[in-house]
Amino acid sequence: MKTNLHIEGGININTDILEVFEQYKNFVFRLALSYTKSVHDAEDISQIVFIKMFQNKDKVEEGKEKAWLAKVTVNESKNLLKSFWRKNIVSMEQEIEFENPEYSEIYDKVMKLQAKYRVVILLYYFEAYSTKEIADILNIGQSLVTTRLQRARKKLESILKEECYEYTI
Repeated sequence: MKTNLHIEGGININTDILEVFEQYKNFVFRLALSYTKSVHDAEDISQIVFIKMFQNKDKVEEGKEKAWLAKVTVNESKNLLKSFWRKNIVSMEQEIEFENPEYSEIYDKVMKLQAKYRVVILLYYFEAYSTKEIADILNIGQSLVTTRLQRARKKLESILKEECYEYTI
Protein backbone atom coordinates (compact mmCIF):
# COMPACT_ATOMS: atom_id res chain seq x y z
CA MET A 1 0.00 0.00 0.00
CA LYS A 2 1.61 3.19 -1.22
CA THR A 3 0.55 6.64 -0.32
CA ASN A 4 1.94 9.53 -2.21
CA LEU A 5 2.10 12.18 0.50
CA HIS A 6 4.33 15.06 -0.57
CA ILE A 7 6.04 17.36 1.91
CA GLU A 8 6.48 20.94 0.65
CA GLY A 9 10.09 21.32 -0.55
CA GLY A 10 10.89 17.72 0.44
CA ILE A 11 10.53 14.30 -1.10
CA ASN A 12 7.47 12.10 -1.53
CA ILE A 13 7.37 9.85 1.51
CA ASN A 14 6.92 6.29 0.26
CA THR A 15 7.56 6.34 -3.46
CA ASP A 16 10.60 8.57 -3.45
CA ILE A 17 12.26 7.03 -0.41
CA LEU A 18 12.03 3.57 -1.96
CA GLU A 19 13.41 4.89 -5.24
CA VAL A 20 16.23 6.72 -3.46
CA PHE A 21 16.98 3.60 -1.43
CA GLU A 22 17.20 1.42 -4.56
CA GLN A 23 19.30 3.98 -6.38
CA TYR A 24 21.80 4.73 -3.60
CA LYS A 25 21.92 1.69 -1.30
CA ASN A 26 25.17 0.42 -2.87
CA PHE A 27 26.73 3.89 -2.77
CA VAL A 28 25.94 4.30 0.94
CA PHE A 29 27.21 0.79 1.68
CA ARG A 30 30.50 1.29 -0.23
CA LEU A 31 31.12 4.65 1.42
CA ALA A 32 30.48 3.20 4.89
CA LEU A 33 32.67 0.20 4.05
CA SER A 34 35.49 2.50 2.97
CA TYR A 35 35.52 3.95 6.49
CA THR A 36 34.82 0.88 8.59
CA LYS A 37 36.41 -1.92 6.53
CA SER A 38 33.69 -4.15 7.96
CA VAL A 39 30.74 -5.45 5.97
CA HIS A 40 28.62 -5.78 9.11
CA ASP A 41 29.34 -2.24 10.27
CA ALA A 42 28.70 -0.89 6.77
CA GLU A 43 25.34 -2.68 6.70
CA ASP A 44 24.44 -1.21 10.11
CA ILE A 45 25.43 2.28 9.02
CA SER A 46 23.42 1.90 5.80
CA GLN A 47 20.33 1.05 7.82
CA ILE A 48 20.87 3.99 10.16
CA VAL A 49 21.36 6.38 7.24
CA PHE A 50 18.14 5.37 5.48
CA ILE A 51 16.19 5.46 8.76
CA LYS A 52 17.49 9.00 9.30
CA MET A 53 16.45 9.87 5.77
CA PHE A 54 12.92 8.71 6.51
CA GLN A 55 12.88 10.59 9.82
CA ASN A 56 14.19 13.77 8.16
CA LYS A 57 12.35 13.44 4.86
CA ASP A 58 11.17 17.04 4.97
CA LYS A 59 14.77 18.30 5.24
CA VAL A 60 16.11 16.34 2.26
CA GLU A 61 15.93 18.56 -0.82
CA GLU A 62 14.76 16.96 -4.02
CA GLY A 63 17.71 16.39 -6.34
CA LYS A 64 20.24 16.52 -3.48
CA GLU A 65 19.53 13.13 -1.98
CA LYS A 66 22.94 11.65 -2.86
CA ALA A 67 24.86 14.51 -1.25
CA TRP A 68 22.68 14.29 1.87
CA LEU A 69 23.20 10.52 2.05
CA ALA A 70 26.96 10.93 1.62
CA LYS A 71 27.21 13.50 4.40
CA VAL A 72 25.13 11.43 6.84
CA THR A 73 27.04 8.24 5.93
CA VAL A 74 30.39 9.92 6.58
CA ASN A 75 29.18 11.28 9.93
CA GLU A 76 27.70 7.95 11.03
CA SER A 77 30.88 6.14 9.99
CA LYS A 78 33.02 8.55 12.00
CA ASN A 79 30.71 8.16 15.00
CA LEU A 80 31.03 4.38 14.82
CA LEU A 81 34.81 4.54 14.57
CA LYS A 82 34.94 6.75 17.68
CA SER A 83 32.68 4.48 19.70
CA PHE A 84 34.00 2.48 22.63
CA TRP A 85 32.72 -0.84 21.27
CA ARG A 86 34.33 -0.38 17.87
CA LYS A 87 37.74 0.29 19.41
CA ASN A 88 37.61 -3.04 21.23
CA ILE A 89 36.60 -5.20 18.28
CA VAL A 90 38.97 -6.45 15.60
CA SER A 91 37.18 -6.44 12.25
CA MET A 92 37.81 -8.98 9.56
CA GLU A 93 38.51 -7.69 6.06
CA GLN A 94 35.79 -8.82 3.68
CA GLU A 95 35.37 -8.39 -0.03
CA ILE A 96 32.88 -6.41 -2.02
CA GLU A 97 32.00 -7.46 -5.56
CA PHE A 98 32.13 -5.17 -8.58
CA GLU A 99 30.79 -5.84 -12.06
CA ASN A 100 34.18 -4.95 -13.54
CA PRO A 101 37.00 -7.13 -12.10
CA GLU A 102 39.55 -4.35 -12.68
CA TYR A 103 37.51 -2.06 -10.38
CA SER A 104 37.62 -4.76 -7.73
CA GLU A 105 41.42 -4.97 -7.90
CA ILE A 106 41.83 -1.20 -7.73
CA TYR A 107 39.23 -0.94 -4.95
CA ASP A 108 41.23 -3.45 -2.91
CA LYS A 109 44.33 -1.26 -3.30
CA VAL A 110 42.36 1.88 -2.40
CA MET A 111 41.16 0.15 0.78
CA LYS A 112 44.80 -0.08 1.89
CA LEU A 113 45.00 3.71 2.11
CA GLN A 114 44.31 5.66 5.31
CA ALA A 115 40.64 6.61 5.69
CA LYS A 116 41.20 10.30 4.91
CA TYR A 117 42.75 9.37 1.54
CA ARG A 118 40.51 6.41 0.84
CA VAL A 119 37.31 8.42 1.13
CA VAL A 120 38.35 11.22 -1.23
CA ILE A 121 39.50 8.71 -3.85
CA LEU A 122 36.23 6.78 -3.64
CA LEU A 123 34.07 9.89 -3.81
CA TYR A 124 36.10 11.46 -6.63
CA TYR A 125 36.81 8.49 -8.88
CA PHE A 126 34.16 5.90 -8.05
CA GLU A 127 31.24 8.29 -7.40
CA ALA A 128 32.29 11.22 -9.67
CA TYR A 129 31.93 13.98 -7.07
CA SER A 130 33.78 17.26 -7.67
CA THR A 131 36.34 18.47 -5.16
CA LYS A 132 33.89 21.17 -4.04
CA GLU A 133 31.15 18.59 -3.43
CA ILE A 134 33.57 16.37 -1.50
CA ALA A 135 34.61 19.35 0.62
CA ASP A 136 30.96 20.01 1.46
CA ILE A 137 30.30 16.35 2.30
CA LEU A 138 33.37 16.03 4.54
CA ASN A 139 33.12 19.55 6.02
CA ILE A 140 36.68 20.42 5.00
CA GLY A 141 38.18 22.97 2.61
CA GLN A 142 38.35 22.34 -1.11
CA SER A 143 42.12 22.86 -1.08
CA LEU A 144 42.44 20.14 1.56
CA VAL A 145 40.44 17.78 -0.66
CA THR A 146 42.79 18.56 -3.56
CA THR A 147 45.83 17.96 -1.35
CA ARG A 148 44.43 14.67 -0.08
CA LEU A 149 43.66 13.57 -3.64
CA GLN A 150 47.24 14.32 -4.71
CA ARG A 151 48.71 12.49 -1.74
CA ALA A 152 46.30 9.58 -2.17
CA ARG A 153 47.28 9.24 -5.84
CA LYS A 154 50.97 9.11 -4.89
CA LYS A 155 50.36 6.55 -2.17
CA LEU A 156 48.14 4.49 -4.45
CA GLU A 157 50.72 4.68 -7.22
CA SER A 158 53.42 3.34 -4.88
CA ILE A 159 51.11 0.53 -3.73
CA LEU A 160 50.42 -0.40 -7.35
CA LYS A 161 54.12 -0.22 -8.27
CA GLU A 162 55.01 -2.50 -5.36
CA GLU A 163 52.60 -5.04 -6.75
CA CYS A 164 53.82 -4.56 -10.33
CA TYR A 165 50.70 -2.88 -11.69
CA GLU A 166 51.04 -0.33 -14.43
CA TYR A 167 48.00 1.88 -13.98
CA THR A 168 47.92 5.55 -14.78
CA ILE A 169 46.20 7.58 -12.11
